[in-house]
Amino acid sequence: MQEHLPTAKTNFNRLAGTLVLDEPVSKVRLVSPARAKVLESLGIESVRDLVTHYPRRYIDMSQVETVTRASIGEMCTIIGNIHEIHLKTPKPRLSLVEISLVDRSGTLLITCFRQPWLMDTLKQGMRIAVSGKLEFNYGFKRMTNPFIEVLDESFNEESGLIVPVHSACAKISTALMRRLISNALELCQGTYDPLPLDLRCRYRLLSRQHALANIHFPTESSETESARRRLVYEELLFLELYLMTQGSLRSREKQARAHQIDGNYVEKLTSNLPFTLTDEQTIARDELLAVMNKSAAANHLLLGDVGTGKTIVAAFGIAACADTGTQALMMAPTEILARQYALKLGEIFETIGIGSEVLTSSTPAVERETILAKAAAGTIDVLFGTHALLEDDVVMKDCSFVVIDEQHRFGVNQRAKLLAKGDAVDALYLSATPIPRSLALALYGDLSLSYLKTRPRNLAGNTTKVYPRTLRGNAYDAALKALSLGKQVYVVCPLVGKTAVEEESTKKVQSREASPSFEEEAYTWAAISIEAESDLEGEDLKAARKEAEFLQNTVFRHYQVDLLHGKMSGAEKQEAMTRFSQGETHVLVATTIIEVGVDVVNASVMIIEDADRFGLAQLHQLRGRVGRGDEPGEVFLISSSKAPAALERLAAMEATEDGFELASFDLSLRREGDILGNRQHGASVLKLVNVVRDAKIIEAAHADAQEILDIDPTLESETYRPLGREMRLAFKDAQKTFGG
Repeated sequence: MQEHLPTAKTNFNRLAGTLVLDEPVSKVRLVSPARAKVLESLGIESVRDLVTHYPRRYIDMSQVETVTRASIGEMCTIIGNIHEIHLKTPKPRLSLVEISLVDRSGTLLITCFRQPWLMDTLKQGMRIAVSGKLEFNYGFKRMTNPFIEVLDESFNEESGLIVPVHSACAKISTALMRRLISNALELCQGTYDPLPLDLRCRYRLLSRQHALANIHFPTESSETESARRRLVYEELLFLELYLMTQGSLRSREKQARAHQIDGNYVEKLTSNLPFTLTDEQTIARDELLAVMNKSAAANHLLLGDVGTGKTIVAAFGIAACADTGTQALMMAPTEILARQYALKLGEIFETIGIGSEVLTSSTPAVERETILAKAAAGTIDVLFGTHALLEDDVVMKDCSFVVIDEQHRFGVNQRAKLLAKGDAVDALYLSATPIPRSLALALYGDLSLSYLKTRPRNLAGNTTKVYPRTLRGNAYDAALKALSLGKQVYVVCPLVGKTAVEEESTKKVQSREASPSFEEEAYTWAAISIEAESDLEGEDLKAARKEAEFLQNTVFRHYQVDLLHGKMSGAEKQEAMTRFSQGETHVLVATTIIEVGVDVVNASVMIIEDADRFGLAQLHQLRGRVGRGDEPGEVFLISSSKAPAALERLAAMEATEDGFELASFDLSLRREGDILGNRQHGASVLKLVNVVRDAKIIEAAHADAQEILDIDPTLESETYRPLGREMRLAFKDAQKTFGG
C-alpha cells in the first residue's frame, strides 16, 4: 500500500514543480496516450487537474472487524482471503461476481453486480479488504457491491489505513487513479505556494504541497480536515479575487459619477411617501446612497424577501440620480411588473417633479418614438421597461444609474448591454430570491450587499398546507369560503409541455430523489419559467384553457374565472390583470407569469397544482402573491408525488414563511462539492466548498480579497503576483466564456 504515497524528495526544483502543474497530464508517469484520453473524458487534462481530482470519500480501515463480530446493518471493514470467486449471468445483460471471503472467524459472501472485470483483478488466495453495509440472509453474512481493496504484503492490519476513493471509470480503476495521483504529486514536489505567508500564518493553514498530500493520502482522519480547510480557503480566495477584478473591469478607464445623495428630490421623496420606511429599508437606502456617492462605479445587490419593499429603496437611487442631473433606467422581467412600476412609482415621482415613462414591446410605434425622443433629449428622468430597453435605438442623453429587477432572469450579455447605456453607470440589482449571505458572497463577491428581511405589511402572515391530489377538495373548500367573503383566488398551473432545459432539470431531481440546489432553482427554474412562457405550445395553452373551463363549470361556477398565460400579448395580459385587480374576476388561473411583482391586496388564497414540479424558491415567490393586505393568506400545495424526498421538501414550505430560512434549509440538503456549478462562473473551480458548512471561510476569503485588492488592484506586486497568476489560471475558461 505504501507505493501509493508520494515519495519525498529534498533536491527538487521549485520553479519546475510549479510550472509542471499546467503541463499535459501525459507528463505523469504511467499516463499513456490511451490513458490520457480516458482521463480527458473525466475532465482531467493537465497535471493540475489530476492533483485536484480530490477523493469523494474515504474508507477508514483502521477499525477492522472480523466476520463474527461485525454487526448486521452497520457499515464495517473486513479483511480476509478470497476462498472462491465466480462469474454468473443469471439473466441476459446481467452479470454478477460472487466472492467467498474467509478470515480467522468465519466466511463472508460478497456479491458484485455488473462488475465482470473483477474476474481479471481478483484471484483465489488474494488478501483483500472490503468495506460496506453488512447484511444477513440465507444463513450467511453478506455484502453487496462493497468497496474492495487489494492488500499487499506491506499492509499492517494493526496500523490501519485510510483509503481515498476517487471518482474513476471502467478503464481506470480507483487503485490506478491513486497511483497516477501519487505520481503527479511526486512530479510537482516543491511547488510554490500562491498564498502569502501572512495569510497562512493568520489562519494556521498548511502549505499547498502538504494539503494536497494529506487530502489524497491521509494517515489519520484529522489530516483530511486540515487539508480540506486550506484548499477550501484557497478556492474561495481565488473566486472572490476573480469576481472583484471582473467587477471593476466595466469602469476601468472610465469616470464614474459621484451622485448627490442629499439633494432636493431625495428630500421630497422622503416627505411625500405615503408610509414610513422600516428600519431595514432605511439602512438599505443609506447603504445604496453611500455607494452611489463614491467616485467608483457602484455594483450593489439588494436582496429582499417577497413583499419587503425593495422597489422603494430603488426609488431613492433614482431620486439621487435626478438630483445629480442625470437619468436612470429600470428594467423588469415582465411587462406587468414594468407597468406596475410606472403606475406606483410614477405617481410618487410625478408629485415631486421627476419625469418618467414606460417602454415595452407592446408600446405603440408613435408613442415609442415620442418616448425615445424624450430620452435622447434628457427630458425623461427615469425610463421603466422590459427587454425593450435593450434595443439599440434606446439612447439616453446622460444615464448614470441602472436598476435591474430579478437580475438572474436576464443573461450576462443582456445585463451588460443595459449597463452600456451610460459610461461607468452605478448598478443596482434587485432579487426576491432569498439567498443566505454565504451563498451571496460566493455568487456575487464583486457586489456590495444589502438585505431586507422584514415585511412592512402582512404581519398576519400566510399559512401553507400540503395536500395530496386526492385531498385537493380541501383546498377548493377554502377557496370557496374566501370567495364567499369577497376575497379572490389564484390557481397556479405548471406548464404541461416542458422545455428541454426544464426536462433535464426534472430528470436530475428524480434521479437523486431530491430538489435541485437552491442556486439551480434561482438560476434555472426562474429562467425556465420565462423561456417556457414565451415558448408555450398549443398543447400547453389548450391544457391551461381546459383547467380554467373545468373550474368555471364545476368548482367555481358561481364566480368569474379568468385565464392568464405567457402566450397572451402584452395588452391582453394587462387587461386580464386589470380585471382581476379591480375585482371583475374572482378566480385567476395562471402559469408562473404571476410569480413576480403582481400585487392584488384582495387575493387571499392560492392553490398550486403539481407543486412538487416547482423549485422551493419559485414556490416561495408564488405564495408571496397572496396575503398582501392586513389579513393572512392561505396557500395550498397540491402534490402528485408520493416520493418521501419530494414531500419533505414541500413540508419545509409548511414549516417556515421566512425565505432566507427556507433557503438555508434547502442548502443544508445539498451534497458536497461544487454547489455553484458551471452556470455562474464557467469553470468548475469550487470542488470542495460547501456554502453552509464553509460560511465563515467564505466571509474571511471575501474580506481578505478586498483587503488585497485595496493594496494591489492588479496583483502584480512581488507579494501578490503568484496569487494573481493562480487566480487567472483557475478561471481561464471563465475568462474565455465571458470575455474577461
